[in-house]
Amino acid sequence: MTENKNLSWNSEASEHGGRYFNRELSWLLFNRRVVEEARNQSNPILERLRFVAIACSNLDEFYTVRVAGLRSMVSAGLTTKSADGLTPKQQLNRILPAIADLTFDQQKTFQEIKEELTGKNILILKFKELFDDEKSWLGKFFRDEIFPVLTPLAVDPAHPFPFLLNGASCLALMLKSINGQEEMEGLIPMPSQLGRFVELPGNSNRYICLEHIISEFVSDVFPDFEVTGQGLFRLLRDSELEVDDEAEDLMLSFETALRRRQRGGIIQVMVDDEMPASLERFVISKLECDEADVFKVNFVGLHQIEEIIPQERNDLLWSPLNARFPERIRDFGGDCFAAIRAKDIIVHHPYESFDVVVQFLRQAAIDPAVVAIKQTLYRTSENSPIVSALIEAAESGKSVTAIIELKARFDEAANISVARDLERAGAQVVYGFLDLKTHAKVSLVVRRESKSLRNYAHFGTGNYHPITAKVYTDLSFFTSDPAMCRDAARIFNYITGYAKPLEMEKIFIAPLSLRSNLQKFIEREIEFAKVGRPANIWAKMNALVDPEIIDLLYKASDAGVYIDLIIRGMCCLRPNLEGLSENIRVRSIVGRFLEHSRIICFGNGDHLPSKSAEIFISSADWMGRNLDRRLEHFVPIENPTVRRQVLDEIMVANLKDERNSWLLDSNGTYHRIVVSEEPFSAHKYFMTNPSLSGMGSALEKISPENLISLDNREK
Repeated sequence: MTENKNLSWNSEASEHGGRYFNRELSWLLFNRRVVEEARNQSNPILERLRFVAIACSNLDEFYTVRVAGLRSMVSAGLTTKSADGLTPKQQLNRILPAIADLTFDQQKTFQEIKEELTGKNILILKFKELFDDEKSWLGKFFRDEIFPVLTPLAVDPAHPFPFLLNGASCLALMLKSINGQEEMEGLIPMPSQLGRFVELPGNSNRYICLEHIISEFVSDVFPDFEVTGQGLFRLLRDSELEVDDEAEDLMLSFETALRRRQRGGIIQVMVDDEMPASLERFVISKLECDEADVFKVNFVGLHQIEEIIPQERNDLLWSPLNARFPERIRDFGGDCFAAIRAKDIIVHHPYESFDVVVQFLRQAAIDPAVVAIKQTLYRTSENSPIVSALIEAAESGKSVTAIIELKARFDEAANISVARDLERAGAQVVYGFLDLKTHAKVSLVVRRESKSLRNYAHFGTGNYHPITAKVYTDLSFFTSDPAMCRDAARIFNYITGYAKPLEMEKIFIAPLSLRSNLQKFIEREIEFAKVGRPANIWAKMNALVDPEIIDLLYKASDAGVYIDLIIRGMCCLRPNLEGLSENIRVRSIVGRFLEHSRIICFGNGDHLPSKSAEIFISSADWMGRNLDRRLEHFVPIENPTVRRQVLDEIMVANLKDERNSWLLDSNGTYHRIVVSEEPFSAHKYFMTNPSLSGMGSALEKISPENLISLDNREK
């Protein structure tokens, strides 16, 4: 049974009176929920360890982007207030203690898990804890595999303190000559080419950290010196990119900006708490950082802890997920185009394989009837089969247009490489807008059938990324609907030629029409409520931040619209507050899979779920950046079977979830749902029940468990 747990920030930040929660504090509470999954005893222990690594990686990015941004604003003397009324300085004063507490909890959680792992024969050891034969083996391993790639650095007037890249870890040493006549400080940067952990020989899972090996054999690195003090430190730099929008060559401008990112100002230093005080002062002074930016921790670099997870320990991991391939496509002999012509299809990742998206594009690449492929790429994987299919299509003479978003944070370099590969193959590569990120996930295939052209489109809520598609919950929607395909073509023309569409037939896009139409749908529910008709909104997304939309939801609540929101991460809306939002409920689902799909459902004058509901999937969260500063899509779901899957299966299951859900109250506190011995899990339901849309003929043999027993307040 899951422990009943409540999560909140400090009392000062959770007082009544404001209309909005602070965005940054809300994000930190999301990361706390991730840490709680590391503490959750019902999760396999190695998966709990993985949650620790995820939480630490998340916090690194938050620090390098959000904290860095606020500090830049303070340095510039800006006093612009956030939606909740805080200046940048006031926000920093609130979030920095919360970060310190969160860092402490991450470290404590890791130590607890580490102790538990000892009982599972998975050990992280220090050199003195090793057997003699292991020490001998490590000596040879150090000389053969580690020593050749080390660069020892003395620090003295002739050897100034070196520049260290963003995210670099470094072993700091206090050294004394064996004859006792010379003292100096030294550094050994940890080679990024080597793993953080070395697994010792034998059948048991025994590991030692790289820095412990190096410090033990430091006499090989600094001959005639002995170590009198040591400690590992790691630094983070400001990771915001400043790109010259006036540059003639945008790709060159981004490459230059990426090099500058590595040299951004230091905003955080993690220091091993066993580092001597004098050595710590030396490091801080040389890095020229503020002591407030220094965090002393038991284990530096927890984001790397995932390296020790042995994949052969199935007893300590989640059971493998065997993603289903849509039976409907099998019914047509694997012909994606024939299956899509017969009926719209929606694929629910990761429960259904992302291979269907790859197969769709591979089929397009080799099909002689296909004349053109158009594709947006925001993020993708290394050696992506999506990119390979586009290259193959271009090399075979097809017209291939690829929209590569260079501004995808931390994937800029990878996307530059993809762009060059596609250009070499003969594809038309476009980098999108200077002032907008292209975040929409759209593919369009143009195929000659008989004597005319037929279009096939794919709209996704997540990236064209086969790796993340195994752990992110997302939707892939395939259609040959002529109006939707024409809208897809208009989207591409808008991006490639600034051809702002005069009209869109079914799809809404940001920044042109998404916000205004979203507001119209909410206003319509308000009008239904005013005349006494049922009024419902269900919405699932990653973040709800935009004040305009939040205010409109408050207005809807006041009018009597019942609103259920599933917000994985940041939520600035205050639910259940009398006189403001008593008809709004907010839950966050954090579990085995990362909730990423965006689904919006309007009752349209009836109780949800219903056949009259209007249902949309989207690439956009409800944030100002998504609605106003990105190219996003908002796609209607019209086919009856697909509608049933999205509304009656996916949304209902998420709203029924007990196993992975947290409820947000009006004070900003998240409460883990108190559950029975067998709580309902949306993730488990999707793993064990077929999806309606893709079942095809198999639906006659297997039917999904009926979930429409949801108890709604309005019924």
